Amino acid sequence: MSGSDSFDRQAAALPFDLLPTAGAVLDEHGTVVGWSDAAAALLGRPPAEVLGRPATELLAPDERLDPGWSALGAAPAGVLRVGRADGTVLTLGVQAARFTDLSGRPRWQLAALDLAATPWWGASYSVLSRFLAHSPYGIAVLDTDLRYLWLNETLEQMAGLDLPARFGRRMSEVLPDVAPEAIEAQMRQVLATGVPVRGFEYLGRLPADPEHERAYSTSFLRLDDGAGRVLGICYMAVDITDRWRSRQRLALLTDSGARIGTTLDFTTTAEELLSVAVPRLADFATVDLLEPVLRGEEPTLVPGGRPPLRRMAHLSVRPGSPEVVTAPGEAPEYAASSPMVRCLWEGSAVLHVPSDPRSQNWLAEDPRRRETLERLRLHSLMAVPLRARGVVQGVVVFVRSAGSDPFEPEDLSLAEELVSRAAVCLDNARRYTREHDTALTLQRSLLPRALPVTRALEVAHRYLPGSSRGGVGGDWFDVIPLSGARVALVVGDVAGHGINAAAAMGRLRTAVHTLADMDLPPDELLAHLDDLVLRLMDEESRIGAPGADQPHSAKCLYAVYDPANRHCVMARAGHVPPALRTPDGQVSFLDVPLGPPLGVGSLPFEAAEFELPEGSVLALYTDGLLGHATRDPDLAAERLHRALATARPGLEDACEDLLGAMTPERREDDIALLLARTRALAPQAVVTWELPADPAVVADARARVAATLAGWGLAELVFTTELIVSELVTNAIRYGAPPLTLRLIHHTSLSCEVSDASNTSPRLRHARTTDEGGRGLYLVAQLSRRWGTRYTDTGKIIWAEQNL
Repeated sequence: MSGSDSFDRQAAALPFDLLPTAGAVLDEHGTVVGWSDAAAALLGRPPAEVLGRPATELLAPDERLDPGWSALGAAPAGVLRVGRADGTVLTLGVQAARFTDLSGRPRWQLAALDLAATPWWGASYSVLSRFLAHSPYGIAVLDTDLRYLWLNETLEQMAGLDLPARFGRRMSEVLPDVAPEAIEAQMRQVLATGVPVRGFEYLGRLPADPEHERAYSTSFLRLDDGAGRVLGICYMAVDITDRWRSRQRLALLTDSGARIGTTLDFTTTAEELLSVAVPRLADFATVDLLEPVLRGEEPTLVPGGRPPLRRMAHLSVRPGSPEVVTAPGEAPEYAASSPMVRCLWEGSAVLHVPSDPRSQNWLAEDPRRRETLERLRLHSLMAVPLRARGVVQGVVVFVRSAGSDPFEPEDLSLAEELVSRAAVCLDNARRYTREHDTALTLQRSLLPRALPVTRALEVAHRYLPGSSRGGVGGDWFDVIPLSGARVALVVGDVAGHGINAAAAMGRLRTAVHTLADMDLPPDELLAHLDDLVLRLMDEESRIGAPGADQPHSAKCLYAVYDPANRHCVMARAGHVPPALRTPDGQVSFLDVPLGPPLGVGSLPFEAAEFELPEGSVLALYTDGLLGHATRDPDLAAERLHRALATARPGLEDACEDLLGAMTPERREDDIALLLARTRALAPQAVVTWELPADPAVVADARARVAATLAGWGLAELVFTTELIVSELVTNAIRYGAPPLTLRLIHHTSLSCEVSDASNTSPRLRHARTTDEGGRGLYLVAQLSRRWGTRYTDTGKIIWAEQNL
């Protein structure tokens, strides 16, 4: 074995990469007396060309040495520009070191790096080490057995464990409360594959703060040497507790919009509220309502008296709910000084901890609850009034026990928002009896009495008002013809019931029709609809009204089907997803991104596009169809899937089959069901021409249109259609941008469309008698049944429709 081979093996075993350094030796006069092979390769100058010559001859012509380099007095270091043999100039980082030879004469050793080929962090290990040590991210290095080798100061402070406490030990040994099994599984995967893992999130408790559970995000990177051998793994961790809690709170509120208020039954609504809150917000929770509310009356509290409360529901993370002192249907009989009674009198939420001196007073008056709190180590409590439209209807109590973090002010704000949504539903139930008949009449007058007939879709629908205490709600549906033979399908549900929900539904339905006429994409339409709901809520707050006639939130699904290409674009705002049965009998739920309910604001809506086979049945419905299984959404979806798969072919029959399979004898909520079977336009019913932006093409376009209409048997429309085409094409040539396209669609009406790449909107104006132009769009408006503009990703389309 050669010495060179031995050296190569030793170099490969080094734990760090060494930088390639060019070296030279100068005597006391600055003459080169030593020249390394690396220097010869770097500058392209062999030793014979350099040795014995002044080092300054190697500098670039315009390089000037500062006094430190000239004197070589104190081991200077800096940046020098040096010329290569081929005439190019290199920028080198150079450091000089003084030593003495055998004769006692001084010598200078120069070490140089090509800065253009060397990263700054490779040239300065001190910078790198300081960056790692003081990085705002916690950083650690582990060996292949996942044992700690190094960590920085940030990670020490974050966890409360320094390197001596960790060195040579695994995470599962030193940090057992941070999900070490899951983390080490991620590290093993990275060691095996070499693929980094970014942003792995987990919850845990660290020795630095063992009383609070925190959230962390960690990324893992495998460490390899130059020979490709695995040395270990590096991970970087950051505390994301605040962000994680905000995300969880937002998810909780979003979930509450879908799960709370599915019926107008007091007990069911209370149970829905608790199912959302436990265990995500509390370990135990109860709902108590004032007795007048249960009778449908507006509650009033007598000063100094004990509030007449009735327990509606409770829920615990512990089996059997050992925290329960009062059973459902009984009076809780809270002490007058308890947080529950205080929040009712004050009308505001109360955050209560055992360290509060007032806790000893009310617990002394309530020995049963005191014994329960001590036995189960219940340490934190929130009492939140059920307030709707300025009226307190009851109280919701949230409790945490040992093992959970104490409640914080942010939790109190979340609980208030969560309870306020349930309070609206409960107040609607109270108002139901008085308003049911009026609301049902109003709603029937606002719903469509007959759906339009189109060639794009065959439709059937059903609407069933709630027959239980839930009463009539704000469900609605619509079929709206659009330009270009397209059809919009709408189904929605306003939160709440009674007259107010029916009136709000009428407003939203009218708004949807108005926005649909503007040919907005589904996601943009929902965004505008969301703005409308927010404006109504803002108007309510400004005038100080109780807001009974305004929707606090609503759900909506909006879909647009184009029979020319069988594409369907959908978006939904807090609504249940639609179902689809293809001609081969397969049933699926379309994956439409779930947007927030209308009225939440700030969050975007997303649209999804699907290609539907001709003859597919699209089922749009409100969540009342799933009401009998709201406690188990998966069961409801499974029943609907089975019912749609076995429904009879006819749409009217299919409606009856679905309602028979999904609707219980006593309906708790309205049901809106809309079935649509897709059709496709025949290829010969759509004709498209690409037109050059040349005024001479107008005559040719008229001739093509006349020939096409003759072939369709529409000769009586040739004259008016030629005029419309002339004006639209001329308008596009003058004011639009190429490419230009002319399309005729023969369906229940005759559609003429001219598209161009400009976003400039046409404007109808009345020409004066002295004007030579300006009558084009006016003629189009006079000759067609309706006309308009819709915008696309590539420009706009001006369209006009004529009756057949």
